[in-house]
Amino acid sequence: MATADAVIIGGGVMGCGMLFNLATRGVTNTVLLEKDVLASGSTSKSQAILRMHYSNEVTTNLAWKSLELFKNFQELTGTPSGYTKTGYFLIVDQDDRAALEQNVAMQKGIGVDTNIVTVEDVRDIAPMIAPGENECYAYEPESGYADPYSVTTGYANAAKELGAQVRAGTQVTGIDISGDRVRAVLTADERIETDIAVVAAGPWSGPLLKSVGVDLHLQPVRHQVVMLRRPQDVVPDHPIIGDVVYDLSARPDTGNLTLVGVGEEDHADPDTYNQGVDMPMVEKTFDALVKRMPGMSQALFRGGWSGLFTTTPDWHPVLDRIEGIEGLYCAVGFSGHGFKLSPMITQVMAELITGEPTSVDISMLDLKRFEEGRLMESRYRMQVLG
Repeated sequence: MATADAVIIGGGVMGCGMLFNLATRGVTNTVLLEKDVLASGSTSKSQAILRMHYSNEVTTNLAWKSLELFKNFQELTGTPSGYTKTGYFLIVDQDDRAALEQNVAMQKGIGVDTNIVTVEDVRDIAPMIAPGENECYAYEPESGYADPYSVTTGYANAAKELGAQVRAGTQVTGIDISGDRVRAVLTADERIETDIAVVAAGPWSGPLLKSVGVDLHLQPVRHQVVMLRRPQDVVPDHPIIGDVVYDLSARPDTGNLTLVGVGEEDHADPDTYNQGVDMPMVEKTFDALVKRMPGMSQALFRGGWSGLFTTTPDWHPVLDRIEGIEGLYCAVGFSGHGFKLSPMITQVMAELITGEPTSVDISMLDLKRFEEGRLMESRYRMQVLG
């Protein structure tokens, strides 16, 4: 009979990061179960932007502390994270000026390297960006992007070296609950006896949790990423842009590519959704991007993909133990924030599971907030900036 001190369900960056963080705390008799291959779900479809701009302290803190871990990831795990510093501009119109000023003041109070900048600053730092009338800008010089596959497998390999087990191609069929506590995690081929089960299965988390009577109101949402090849002589590079005015995010990538994230389409089935991009959306995105970066008028379409945001009612994750079922934990509903927050979220979840004080207070991200009306709110119309 197989036994484990903890079983983690889901082999994305969250599952693998928690496996590693538990192992570094001496919890090594652990098993991670992934139905496909590591990082094959939402992690692999991430735009992988690392930015700090949020409307609340807890998420900002998680992002800021995660950035340091991304920078030091090789020292931590033996694998580079692929962190690439680009700088990040947030662009809003006058309607959002007060929100921008409040957020930047809050972020600076935490210690984030961010400032409100002028049109002249934008032209100096990023001459390829065309400022519009009545716009406001915040800039984070340390922000950038990293490689989701390297981070996920880096966590997994380091955890395995410490004694943890990783089983890809193993689908979880259920969680055995009796006497109001976790007894085992079930697969098609075996029963793994355990006192602790952690659900981190991205868009597949909702049905699994519902099977044990827990409804987090998770909704998978399709998000498209359009890939363009820049005209190297006109736009050799650019910072990451979070553009509330044109409702897009754009980040550079290797090979003179720019990845543009756009659109959220509700009610996506994680097993059947369209993983490509829609040409009407490509055309709309191209037109909007050219308004922001005129030199991109010569860019070439090079394809793209769609991934899933697993959203909660307030577009913020649930990081909690499930009340009434001892030993059941969840790290779900990342709503497009997950990868940038993953180093600290996986650390604080390991701390929560082992009974340590958490390095960041995540009490605001509990499950009870939905029934108690304590929703996390964005100061902007873009929920991912919540």
